Amino acid sequence: MTHGAPVDPIMNRVLLPTAPFARHHMAMPALPAHRWTADDVRALPNEPGKRFECVDCELLVSPSPRLPHQSAVGSLYEKLAAHAREHGIGAVFMAPGDIELDRFTLVQPDVFVLPLVDGRRPRTAEEIGQPLLFIEVLSPSTARHDRVVKRGRYQRAAIEYWIVDLEARLLERWLPDTDRPYIHMESVTWSVSDAPPLALALPPLFVDALGDP
Repeated sequence: MTHGAPVDPIMNRVLLPTAPFARHHMAMPALPAHRWTADDVRALPNEPGKRFECVDCELLVSPSPRLPHQSAVGSLYEKLAAHAREHGIGAVFMAPGDIELDRFTLVQPDVFVLPLVDGRRPRTAEEIGQPLLFIEVLSPSTARHDRVVKRGRYQRAAIEYWIVDLEARLLERWLPDTDRPYIHMESVTWSVSDAPPLALALPPLFVDALGDP
C-alpha cells in the first residue's frame, strides 16, 4: 500500500487530493458593453461642461473646450460661412448641433458644412443631406476620439474631414478614399462643385488662437 496518501476504507482506494473549494468556481462571464444609440444619447440629462456623442455604439464624453480651441472654431466658422454665403454652396454651423449618421452614431463636429435645401439652410434633421465638410479642433482629452474613432466613421460616410492640431500648428485633411492625411501648415484649399475654391491661410488662425510662436 502506498504510504502518505489517504485511503477510502470502504472502496479500498487511494484518495487523490482535491483543489480548494474556491478553485471550483467558474469566472462570471463579462457583461456585454452597452450599445449606445443616437436616441440613448439624446435622452441623457444635460450636464454643464460636457458634450455627449456616440460613434458605432461607443459613448464619447468630452469636457468643455479651452479658449484657444473656441478661438480656432470661431475663426474657421467665420471664414467658411462668408465663403459659403457668397457662393451659395452650403450652410455652415458650429457645435453644439447633432448630426445623426446612423442609429448608432450621433456626433457634434466643432464646425460642419451642410448642403442647401432648395437654396436655403436646412431647418430640420430630416432636411440634412450629405455633409460637405466636418472639422474637429483637437483638445488633449479628445485626440483619440477625433483621430481614430470619428475619423474612421467620417471616412466611411464619405465626408471630407479636417483635424486642426493647435499644438502642432497644422491641419490634417482626410478624404474618404485615403489612408493617410494631407498635412497643411501654411494654407488649405477647400472647394465644392463648380464654386471658386476657398484658400484658407493657417498661420493667422494659429496666431489668433495661441499668440505668436
